[in-house]
Amino acid sequence: MQKEVPSKLLLVGDGPDRSECERLVRELNLTESVKFLGKQEGLVEILSSSDIFLIPSQSESFGLAALEAMSCGLPVVSSSVGGLPELVKHNECGFIAEIGDVERMAKYTLDLLTNEKKYDIFSQNARQRTLTHFDKSIVVPMYEDHYKQILNS
Repeated sequence: MQKEVPSKLLLVGDGPDRSECERLVRELNLTESVKFLGKQEGLVEILSSSDIFLIPSQSESFGLAALEAMSCGLPVVSSSVGGLPELVKHNECGFIAEIGDVERMAKYTLDLLTNEKKYDIFSQNARQRTLTHFDKSIVVPMYEDHYKQILNS
């Protein structure tokens, strides 16, 4: 993909596989293209300067990080785990691939990065989806109603 679209991969956060990933990046001589940022406070600034949000998780609950990215207008390319398929509407505001299918994820990413019109539509859809389905003004009353129903049962 680097040949088609010169790019940088920013890895945010820490996890048990970080040292192995760093070793692999050095081994493949990709240190100029892959940056390990570790835990970050200024996530909005990082997301706002990014083009795509990749989340190739093997396990995920809701996908809050993907939601945060979508709220910044980033299309999301993710695996099909946890709440990600509910959050990311395939072929509307991002793409969903099966767990471990990194080739398909790369294809989806390349498709977005080489098709400006599609990218713009997905970006707008991502932002709009967060506002219409996941904004606190919508979600909090839903939870409150649910709790009231439970208490009145």
